[in-house]
Amino acid sequence: QPVAIYKLKNPSGMEAEISNWGGAVVALRVPDRNGRFEDVVRGYQHFSDFQRDPGFYGTIVGRFANRINNASFVLNNERYELAANNGSNSIHGGDRGFNRVPWAAQPVYLPNARGVRLKRVSPHGEEGYPGTLSVEVQYLLTDANELRIEYRATTDRPTVVNLTNHSYFNLAGQVDADILGHVLMINADAFTPVNEILIPTGELRPVEGTPFDFRSPTAIGARIEASDEQLVFGKGYDHNWVLATNRRTEPQLACRVFDPGSGRVLEVLTTEPGMQFYSGNFMNGSMVGKGGLVYKRRSSFVLETQHFPDSPNQPGFPSTVLQPGETYAQTTVYRFLTDRP
Repeated sequence: QPVAIYKLKNPSGMEAEISNWGGAVVALRVPDRNGRFEDVVRGYQHFSDFQRDPGFYGTIVGRFANRINNASFVLNNERYELAANNGSNSIHGGDRGFNRVPWAAQPVYLPNARGVRLKRVSPHGEEGYPGTLSVEVQYLLTDANELRIEYRATTDRPTVVNLTNHSYFNLAGQVDADILGHVLMINADAFTPVNEILIPTGELRPVEGTPFDFRSPTAIGARIEASDEQLVFGKGYDHNWVLATNRRTEPQLACRVFDPGSGRVLEVLTTEPGMQFYSGNFMNGSMVGKGGLVYKRRSSFVLETQHFPDSPNQPGFPSTVLQPGETYAQTTVYRFLTDRP
């Protein structure tokens, strides 16, 4: 199938652009408090950049989002070796994950939404993962200014699955500004601390009394330079928050982000048990993005709804194992509002 961009628009003027290459969210144009529309996701300037996709900008991440320790795991007494593409770890599906391949696509028309349905079959052994995995991801732009992402997957033999979207947001739009003044609320009492190579220790640590407590709305930059070992390891925030330890059937509010300058509000709702909040610490100005804008450190944030990192090696974490006959299913909603009509 040729590479294409599907342009979606709702009655209130919100627009989404979705590519079938890597399932990327190419653009999201949402209004500010004065009704001015701006694109609030970062991305590449040229298609050749999407093909390389070094930063996972807007793409679908799979088969396994986030890090897997030592690029390997054991399932049913068999060891599976993955690409070590993040130091000694495997990250975001390996060398050629779901973000670097074309997907079959078809438009979707519903009474209160329009969208695109993406499909691909990941063969047994792709990037070292067992099982032929049949994946479907549906993006829907709703009349309520929501981008709704519905994921489904089935397998023909036991495997592990953890899918997410990796959009980088700056609610101020395509401007040369950091996100430290954005105000963040995360609906979580605990997070999963990591070691120096960002692999979870297995602990679910209460956020109480730490720089990771965003239960009350707090500026992203308020404590990001605090002398906290976890912030040193992540060079800022690059951690998984514990939203639940069980799978929910309906999306629940995970977080809310507010940009005081524009008045834009992003709410994230999900059925997933975890969410990785990444504050753009490894962005270093080496990438030129949309419109020639240089993406500097902490100029955007990522909210990856997911199962916890390294779950295949962490028996205490919610399981990511998918068996034949089961269906992996998750739904995540990015809802856009303003602080006043």
